[in-house]
Amino acid sequence: MSNTFPAASGHWHNRYLLMRHGHSLANQQGRIISSPERGLTGYGLSSRGREQLDGLLVDWRWATPGRILHSDFRRTTETAERIAHHFGLRLEAEERLRERHFGSLEGEADERYAEVWARDAHDPAHRHAGVEAVAEVAARMSGLIAELEQRHAGETILLVSHGDPLQILLAALEGRELTRHRERPPLAPASVTVL
Repeated sequence: MSNTFPAASGHWHNRYLLMRHGHSLANQQGRIISSPERGLTGYGLSSRGREQLDGLLVDWRWATPGRILHSDFRRTTETAERIAHHFGLRLEAEERLRERHFGSLEGEADERYAEVWARDAHDPAHRHAGVEAVAEVAARMSGLIAELEQRHAGETILLVSHGDPLQILLAALEGRELTRHRERPPLAPASVTVL
């Protein structure tokens, strides 16, 4: 599998806003919640996450989205629902925006992410402990952008996802080696990055 994806040409048919979900109960508990079995129905936004989004919407300083696609996990759905309600938009659940699956580390303390990231730095195709490979995450996330570029033009599209998949997507679109995806500053909960 390739370790890089072609760098973005700098010309997009659409404007993309990449958003990490607000602070969640998984963040609050310091737990890895990456499986659909747990993430779709549990571990939504914490009270801190709801407050983050309230503040963000009062001081929205990005282009107004015309379309919102979101991971169908509860924490990303709840984040997207608040934004959609604010702007009067409908939601589009998109499985390709889901959290990276962390295999047998599911439910473990989030300090164990570091073990996976250390392996990522040497091999973007590793699947140690059943973890979804960085290269696979990059392919599904980049594939969504490519599809949106073919289907739409001139839109502002908000993509609500999770920290690790967004870091990996940004590395892929920058043409950075996927082994270096953790070299970017981590995306904070409820942060928005303009692509």
